[in-house]
Amino acid sequence: MKRIIMLFFNTLLILSCYDTKNKLDVRQHDKVNYSTYKTTEYELEQPSIKSEAVLVLFGGYPEDSEDIRREFRILEDAKRNKIAVVYSNYNQKLWFTENELTNLSNQINEIFDKHKLPNDNIHFGGFSSGGLVSLHLGNYLLEKNIHNIVPKGIFIIDSPIDLAQLYFSSEKNLERNFSEISVNESSWIINELGHNFGNPNTDLANYEKHSVFTLSTDNHNNIKNLKDIKIRLYTEPDTIWWKKNRMADYNQTNAYLIKKLSESLINDGFTHVEYIPTKNNGYRANGDRHPHSWSIVEIDCLIQWILKK
Repeated sequence: MKRIIMLFFNTLLILSCYDTKNKLDVRQHDKVNYSTYKTTEYELEQPSIKSEAVLVLFGGYPEDSEDIRREFRILEDAKRNKIAVVYSNYNQKLWFTENELTNLSNQINEIFDKHKLPNDNIHFGGFSSGGLVSLHLGNYLLEKNIHNIVPKGIFIIDSPIDLAQLYFSSEKNLERNFSEISVNESSWIINELGHNFGNPNTDLANYEKHSVFTLSTDNHNNIKNLKDIKIRLYTEPDTIWWKKNRMADYNQTNAYLIKKLSESLINDGFTHVEYIPTKNNGYRANGDRHPHSWSIVEIDCLIQWILKK
């Protein structure tokens, strides 16, 4: 089931990486010693001197810190630029209650306090459902202002941002009955969402209350507090792969909805949003081609974005 769940989480074009006039050089520092801390809740890679930035990473639905390390090979680049990296074990969340966000924000605050991490350049990022964690947590911290932890930037990687559309897409997959993987994951989604929120045809308000974005009503109220921070929306819209392997239409993919979210945010005055579609970058650590992967992110470009003040 862990493998199955992993698989389902499946305009402002980015200019900053390729605009040579305004390009920020990634800084190559002399080698700095790093310490590794491991707990049941997280792993931390921390430089021996003050960090230039702190990057907090959240994995996909079944992923823990070791999975993130394996699939997202950012650590060596982070070390060359004195960036502390927190690999969170917090996972298996598509939506949140107020108490869950309070507990998670307290946990993150404790990590910063315990390790004396600087709070002047914090970034959150996540793959698939981990991107939802990043967005919801960032929005909560900015709204409540209960800790001195305010993210300067948040990025998501091919996240399922619209729960209602996730439900509808799963219905289509069951009707097609194309593959065992697709049927199993779609059955799980419908059971999970239906049990908690009902059917979006009749209970859409329940979905709007918990979803990052609801396309049918153009609702992104759950991330309204992120209007003035940097946001990157990564996705790889490989329509051929999805048609061949899942018989899925483009409008069923995370890529389609992420593009719609970027347009909605920009229209609403979010001036720091970057929609970043990639091509042929998506591969799992074992070499399997999959557009729903951590690897779609170009790490050098991400490091530039994190370090840019």
